[in-house]
Amino acid sequence: MRSMEKRPWLDKYIVDVETAFTTPESDLYSMLEHTAGKLGEKTALIYEDNQITFKQLKTEVDCLAHAWYKLGLKKSERIGVMMENHPDYVRCYYAAMKLGMIVVQINPMYTKRELAEIFTDAELSYLVIQSDYIEKITEFTDFTHVFTSGTPAKNQSFYNIANLIEQSSPSGNKAQIDIKKDVAVIQYTGGTTGKMKGAMLSHFNLFSNLVQSNIIYGDRIQWEHETLLTVIPLYHVYGMTAGMNVGIYTGAANIIVPRFDMNVVLKIIKTYKPSMFPGVPKMFSAFVNYPNIEQCGLDCLKICTSGSAPLPDEIIRKFERITGVTIEEGYGLSEASPVTHRNPPFGVRKIGSIGVPFPKTDCKIVNDEEAELPVNTIGELLIKGPQVMLGYWQKEEETNKAFKHGWFHTGDLAMMDEDGYFYIVGRKKEMMIVSGFNVYPQEVENVLYEYPYVVEAAVIGVPDQERGEIIKAFIVPKEGTTLDINQVKAFCYQRLTRYKVPKIYEIRDSLPRNPVGKILKRLLK
Repeated sequence: MRSMEKRPWLDKYIVDVETAFTTPESDLYSMLEHTAGKLGEKTALIYEDNQITFKQLKTEVDCLAHAWYKLGLKKSERIGVMMENHPDYVRCYYAAMKLGMIVVQINPMYTKRELAEIFTDAELSYLVIQSDYIEKITEFTDFTHVFTSGTPAKNQSFYNIANLIEQSSPSGNKAQIDIKKDVAVIQYTGGTTGKMKGAMLSHFNLFSNLVQSNIIYGDRIQWEHETLLTVIPLYHVYGMTAGMNVGIYTGAANIIVPRFDMNVVLKIIKTYKPSMFPGVPKMFSAFVNYPNIEQCGLDCLKICTSGSAPLPDEIIRKFERITGVTIEEGYGLSEASPVTHRNPPFGVRKIGSIGVPFPKTDCKIVNDEEAELPVNTIGELLIKGPQVMLGYWQKEEETNKAFKHGWFHTGDLAMMDEDGYFYIVGRKKEMMIVSGFNVYPQEVENVLYEYPYVVEAAVIGVPDQERGEIIKAFIVPKEGTTLDINQVKAFCYQRLTRYKVPKIYEIRDSLPRNPVGKILKRLLK
């Protein structure tokens, strides 16, 4: 194995990492405390045109933490947070951090079956829930306390977050935190492919990812002067880090938006002129297909990142051609807080690549025998770094499978070029084998996205007696157009080896996605 000192990506950083990387020594609540102490009167959150300063936010967090402390909430107990984007999410998250509790992030759109799986596995003692979703938990009675955000619940045993803050005082009660050992967040993952697993992310893991991000961007991020637009869900690991925590860490004004509505988002962009936008492929696709988008003021954006799923090359080119704004692709996963790779903003940019590893992150590509592969060879991506989780909650066997010899096995197939740039080609379980040849979904999907009248596309392998598998494509056409499948197929034959061309096509109005835009191929299969 090549030593870390000889990794080809190390000269792509604009600073000396050993000097620039300051190992985190404080917990996440202390990060808020530091920013509020320095930027007290500066706007921290904007929600529906209401602005909250850092000083006000910290006071509200302290009041809530004290109220919870008096109700008996203790360090290491699990508290679920189940709501859409709202200032209460931020308040509850940091109040829990102050008490040393473990936040379990929960998608409010989960079914009762999925909720039961998480509630039971995490052994939740407490739950914060948006009042709109209370009906979903009526049959769950094992919580010590339930807290509601929004309209106070009719159930008199539930506590309302706003009322608790108003009736409390900003007292102490800060827990002693071992930042490397104490779990801050349990982020559930794997629900689309199998039984959910809770990734245990420590204060050190999450804080490290913020420091790494800051090194990558250098002076592209102007501390205290950025405005962040957060539409991606805070309950998702990407939204938690790239939205909420980055905002607190950098002293940015953070515009919190409950859900992605194009007209609402464009109005916000026009009004507040945000400089930073973490998005997902579905959002960028919506932008490029919006009429007259070039006149909507997106040129105020300085840093756009895409996560949660691969972003088709054609969407990147269209977005950048229309707006003049660069989308900086990257890669991450729940188990890594989440970011491990990013295209360096100051270096060579390679469209289609996830970029280079974050500072202090080591990576390698291996075969099934775990032997490291040479450049431009496809294998599984393995990762080491300070942002990588402690393990899976109460799943020792799953943890041992994921970590071997200190390396985290991502399950993603990738390759690295001579410059140390990485490329994701698909999930190991999604790779298709057609007539003995490996076919990677992303390559085929990228070609389909190049077709002028295709808005969305996904491919899967379908069992075939003669070839082992054949490729089926699911396509969403551009509104108001009719696709000629023979022409689509001919387009693919011009750009792909014959065995990679889909043999079956299905036209759909939409593709099934999770809340952050990842296509759920399990449902397509």
